Amino acid sequence: MNTVEQFEQVMAVCKSLFEKKLKDYGASWRIMRPQSITDQIFIKAKRIRSLEIKGFGKVEEGIFPEFIAIVNYGVIGLIQLELGYSDTIDISNGEALKLYDRWLEQTKELMYAKNHDYDEAWRSMRISSYTDLILTKIYRTKQIESHDGQTLVSEGIDANYMDMINYALFALIKLKYEE
Repeated sequence: MNTVEQFEQVMAVCKSLFEKKLKDYGASWRIMRPQSITDQIFIKAKRIRSLEIKGFGKVEEGIFPEFIAIVNYGVIGLIQLELGYSDTIDISNGEALKLYDRWLEQTKELMYAKNHDYDEAWRSMRISSYTDLILTKIYRTKQIESHDGQTLVSEGIDANYMDMINYALFALIKLKYEE
């Protein structure tokens, strides 16, 4: 199976869970400000790192679902950056899925471009390195958020969310196909 097929399969797993939660809760995440989404991703990444360091968890779920959550919250973050947050659920499930698909497609295209330039270097990396890179991107995002989204020379919040999504997708591929 090649990289494109593997990415499509793990993205389908993420989207499937997003769709199921959308049916359960609707787009209730529309009330979340981007800073809260960044913190939610932080919680997921910290749990992954904790499990990697300790070697076990007291809650049954492993790291695979946490990486899925990082992908899905990252996409939600991109949607919220585009639309702004709302005090109500102001989009339908269908609209939410269209936005999800569009942002995941843009993120995937970025990954394919970078993957070409970096020649699939991610395949030689450890999953723990993806965790550390995601945490680094979170701290960078928090810093940018504290500056009201303004940067001097760095990429913005959206680029950091996309990188977090792609690192999580790399981890999901390695967990699913290479272990």
